[in-house]
Amino acid sequence: MIKFLKVALLIACGLFTMPAAHAQKFDPTSWEYEVKKLKGNEYQLIFHATLEPKWHIWSMTPGGDGSLVATFFKFYDNSKLNLKGKITERGTAITTILEGITGKVMYYENKVDYIQKVLVEGPSTITGEQVYQVCNDSLCLPPVTRHFSFNID
Repeated sequence: MIKFLKVALLIACGLFTMPAAHAQKFDPTSWEYEVKKLKGNEYQLIFHATLEPKWHIWSMTPGGDGSLVATFFKFYDNSKLNLKGKITERGTAITTILEGITGKVMYYENKVDYIQKVLVEGPSTITGEQVYQVCNDSLCLPPVTRHFSFNID
C-alpha cells in the first residue's frame, strides 16, 4: 500500500510540474538576423521578428503607465563597432487603449523589424542581447532575454 502511494505521489508531482516546465519554454516569436551592407564600412543590422497569430510584441516605446516591458537591445563592447544613431522599428504599429493599463500603448502584430545602423572597422562578430515581452488578449508571457550575433566579413 505504501509503495502504491509513493508511485501515485510521483505521478501527481510529474503531472503538476510538466505544464510549468513547458510554459517556460514557449515563445510565439521567431527571429532572423540579417546584415545589409550600405556603403564603405556602414551596415544595417536587421532583427526580423515574426509572431504567431494572436500574439503581439511591445514597441521599444510602448507607452502606457510604465508597467509594460519595452523591447530593448544591448550591444556588447566591441572596439571595431560604432553605433550610428538609435535602433528604429519598421512595421505596422498598433496604438490603442487596453483595459487595466492607463494611457495609450503601442505594439506590433505579425512581424516587425528592428534596424540598427553601424560602422564596422574590418571583419567582426557583433554580439549582444535583446529583451522583449509578448502578449495576447488574455495574458503576457514572462520577458525573454535572447542573445544575438552578427558576422561582418
